[in-house]
Amino acid sequence: MKDIIEVRWHGRGGQGSWTASEVLARTAIYEGKYIQSFPEFGPERMGAPVTAFTRISTKPIRIHCAVYEPDVVVVLDPTLLKAVPVTSGINDDGVIIINSADEPAKVRETLKTEKGKLWTIPATQIALKILGMPITNTAMLGTVARATNLVALDSIAVTLKERFRPDLAEKNFAVIKESYNEAKQE
Repeated sequence: MKDIIEVRWHGRGGQGSWTASEVLARTAIYEGKYIQSFPEFGPERMGAPVTAFTRISTKPIRIHCAVYEPDVVVVLDPTLLKAVPVTSGINDDGVIIINSADEPAKVRETLKTEKGKLWTIPATQIALKILGMPITNTAMLGTVARATNLVALDSIAVTLKERFRPDLAEKNFAVIKESYNEAKQE
């Protein structure tokens, strides 16, 4: 792992971008790493674009600003692909994870970028099937775990049990496991 990995989450208000960032960060703490997790939004309403950030490091983190050159970009809402420059700053070796039932090559055409390793996951469908609601944050977290190996699935399970009541932790972990297994890479 690099000294510091920076993750930028793109979603809409109410979809759980910041919650996913926080769960990833708490899981990294559980594994003995240093973290930062914070959102960037103002008085936006439900459904407005929001951004959250996660930094994970093997050393103390001394930088305190938004993530401008992410190692990982996660997009919870595919409608943002045409509304927000989600891949801005991504490096050539970065990881891009998109909530989409489409094949990664098709999504890459929409993004109009050759940078990064692209993953897709039908997060909305998985969330609807297991949670009964289109809340995609934990499905995206499962794909982040698979695509990056930043944290282990077992560690995420521990964090969920600390963060949510037992029935929600169990359902969300089922979402994470399914997305971990179903994610597609270009």
